[in-house]
Amino acid sequence: MTTPTTPLPRYLGAAALTAAVLATAACGGSEAADEAPAASALAVNDERCTTNQDAGTVTYISGYFYQASVSQLEVFAAEGLGFFDAVCLDVEIQGGTGDVMASSQLVSAGTAHFTPVASEAEIVQANEQDHEVVGIATYGHVPISSLLTGPEVEDLQDLEGQTLGRPGMLAAPLEAMLTTAGVDVDSIEQVDTGYDPSILPRDQVQALAAFRSNEPHQLDAMDETYVEWLPEDFGVVGSFGVMATNPEWAAQNRTVVEDFLRALARAFDYCEENGQECVEQAAALDPTGEFDVDHNLKVWEAESELVRASTPDETGFGYIDLSLTEAETQNLVDSGALDEVPDLEPLFEPHYLEAVYVAGNVVWPAEEEQQQE
Repeated sequence: MTTPTTPLPRYLGAAALTAAVLATAACGGSEAADEAPAASALAVNDERCTTNQDAGTVTYISGYFYQASVSQLEVFAAEGLGFFDAVCLDVEIQGGTGDVMASSQLVSAGTAHFTPVASEAEIVQANEQDHEVVGIATYGHVPISSLLTGPEVEDLQDLEGQTLGRPGMLAAPLEAMLTTAGVDVDSIEQVDTGYDPSILPRDQVQALAAFRSNEPHQLDAMDETYVEWLPEDFGVVGSFGVMATNPEWAAQNRTVVEDFLRALARAFDYCEENGQECVEQAAALDPTGEFDVDHNLKVWEAESELVRASTPDETGFGYIDLSLTEAETQNLVDSGALDEVPDLEPLFEPHYLEAVYVAGNVVWPAEEEQQQE
């Protein structure tokens, strides 16, 4: 993803990780944490605490600045609520610019340790560019992208010969949707327009690639009329909110990776019940003072609901299903971005997250020990 060329005020633009609310939500996921534990209350034993401390500073680069997206807000909240302190992790948060491949390159080089990417397909693409990263959690299991058009577009084939705006490269699920709908994609002029959705009602473009928890909210606030086209309505699979790390570093620091994800899982539960508080913590990180709390709360509510809705019962948030990954990667093959589906097992490692959950509930070791006493 490229840096916006025509951005709205910073942090109002699209997140790297976004999605819409499904009408029917599954009951999966862990029980909500009603209260944040004291920052001084350790959740791990002394030996594990020392091991985590010995890893030194752990650097996390967000996908897009401090927007309240899934796989971002949990990190900000885990820091603010003391969850990282509780597992003895020293986490440094850096705001990313939206250039996912640049962030994955830093993780591959060992300059940073964790970063979210927009989808599992981007894990594959990053490795195709020789960025050695591994996906350790996938929070959303539907495509993150949607295509917005004016109401005059009644069939996607109406877009042939028209102009489509997109921030960076066209997302694989959108290209797959267009292809499935019988559209001659080569006949559409694609232009990099950044993140300003007002170009659609101004007819500067006839279609706009969007993030489903972002631009639709902005157009609604402008009282504009539009049609939103969803890839899954055309049978296209996808994902969003994928946490990536360096596979070699992760193997050498297993407890760090597990407890980083553990703190995020705890924060997810807390922020589901206390979204306003968590979003305000994200706002405090924004050095520009331009953070829109109301808009970002909508982003978080939409995305977190979709995570819950796309997670099966008694399954931890972030589970990895390689059968879905293979189907998503096939989109890249069908679009010509890849010659073939590579071996996916080395690119995704579910075992770190599996140490965090039991029957869909977050394991917080200190509480487990108290219950056993």
